Amino acid sequence: MPKLKTLLIFTLLIILVTAASAQKMQLGLLVYNGGGDWYANPTALKNLADYANRNLGTDFSLQEAQVEAGSSELFSYPVLFATGHGRISFNDAEAQNLRRYLEAGGFLHIDDNYGMDKYIRPALKSVFPELSLVELPFSHPIYHQKYNFNNGVPKIHDHDKKPARAYGLIYNGRLVLLYTSETDLNDGWEDPEVHKDPPQKRAEALQMGANIISYVFMGG
Repeated sequence: MPKLKTLLIFTLLIILVTAASAQKMQLGLLVYNGGGDWYANPTALKNLADYANRNLGTDFSLQEAQVEAGSSELFSYPVLFATGHGRISFNDAEAQNLRRYLEAGGFLHIDDNYGMDKYIRPALKSVFPELSLVELPFSHPIYHQKYNFNNGVPKIHDHDKKPARAYGLIYNGRLVLLYTSETDLNDGWEDPEVHKDPPQKRAEALQMGANIISYVFMGG
């Protein structure tokens, strides 16, 4: 019965994505509760979509879709992104909805914009109580799509001067969620004048973002 339920949800995901194919596909921005600024980095996904279109041959709209965690619209977006500086939480209905989405083939990338780490871990436990975040090895395919990152996720901003880290939730052998910390990829995706990052840092951030998108659609 659980396998049948997952198959039905996955079928629904395919139907929704197919129905939306008359319009350009959008990257999804996760709208969450808890008080954190889910709306941080407003130019990030526009630039990531543009970079993917130019370098991966995708055809994303430059306007992302803002999707609430408890909404059925989640299933219209194969890949979702979330960021912020602080609190994030999911109520029971939102946690169940996110779990169904991820079980059905969806993917969520969460990028700590500094200050999110102590909140995201318990929030994810509400979604997958039985799973724990595991650090991804440098050999993981997400680092070796079009662009190779032999030392793992690039570090864009110093913050606490700790190494950049990337963790995942693995469900039934599949990476369903990527959590990046001490890197700030989203800042690197923003318009150049926002953070005034060196061009090389912005390039690394966008290349890693393109790898995430490539991994979602192509796997490893």
